[in-house]
Amino acid sequence: MFDDALLPSSDSRSLSSSQKEELIENVKQQIAIANAQELITKMSEKCFKKCISKPGASLDNSEQKCVAMCMDRYLETWNLVSKAYQIRIQHEKDRN
Repeated sequence: MFDDALLPSSDSRSLSSSQKEELIENVKQQIAIANAQELITKMSEKCFKKCISKPGASLDNSEQKCVAMCMDRYLETWNLVSKAYQIRIQHEKDRN
């Protein structure tokens, strides 16, 4: 997935294989964090828009329930799509 093509040639030659692996792991972690932040942001925006009709100092009971259910459904859907995408990627790798 990641290789020396991601690094400028002068930089990649100066790194040991363990340093390259560490760099790759750091990049993967940063990508995972960015994905989680995007998920939370999108979920918050969509559920707020769907459930909160009059923003105020607090949420009433129905708004709380709506937000909780919306977030649960959003996460379930996101997990389902992610799993299907991972399976598809694995099938593509297996073909090659």
